[in-house]
Amino acid sequence: MGGIKKTQCPHCRTAFVGATQELPVQSNGAGIWEVERMICPACDGFILELTRKEIVHLPGGGATTAERERRMLWPKGTQRPPVPVEVPSDLAVDYAEACLSLADSPKAAAALARGCLQHLLRTAARVKPGNLANEIQEVLDSKQLPSYLAESIDAVRNIGNFAAHPTKSTTSGAIVAVEPGEAEWTLDVLESLFDFYFVGPAKAQAKKAALDAKLKDAGKPPVK
Repeated sequence: MGGIKKTQCPHCRTAFVGATQELPVQSNGAGIWEVERMICPACDGFILELTRKEIVHLPGGGATTAERERRMLWPKGTQRPPVPVEVPSDLAVDYAEACLSLADSPKAAAALARGCLQHLLRTAARVKPGNLANEIQEVLDSKQLPSYLAESIDAVRNIGNFAAHPTKSTTSGAIVAVEPGEAEWTLDVLESLFDFYFVGPAKAQAKKAALDAKLKDAGKPPVK
């Protein structure tokens, strides 16, 4: 059995609509387990996902199934976008490791993401090293971030419930209980900060260099 669905290939990141093949694995008290298989038409890479479905009995009789869980088996990776090349390698490695941990352990992913955020604030925002909550406040007080990004980074403390879990702030890399969506939100914020501190300035510099080259060819001085 199978169906048709739209997805993005985790190998080459191409979006496509393709056929799925569902391979039964086990039926037990936890539900119906199947492996869903797809082939990317762009790169010919195969994709395997483990799904768990439950039987749902309908009011008028009969039954259907409802998906309750889905986990990527192959390739072992993440559905999040790759780290931009402009991001320093140490931050890129920490971010990628957090993304890879997300499916198996949201606690570990959140801890790695918090550590990456703290490292970014210290190196790119130049905040005074301390605990993460204070470092977030310092970058907010500096007014260097646009309002949408300031609100997003401030929400890291609220979504993570730092008041109830002070270890998240004092020892940012500690693996402790997480709130629903906490790891994903912190990774989203990191992506936005990567764009603000590294990708945007690099693109602006490249555009300026291209303009200066045209001006030079025309015998004019560069942009100041």
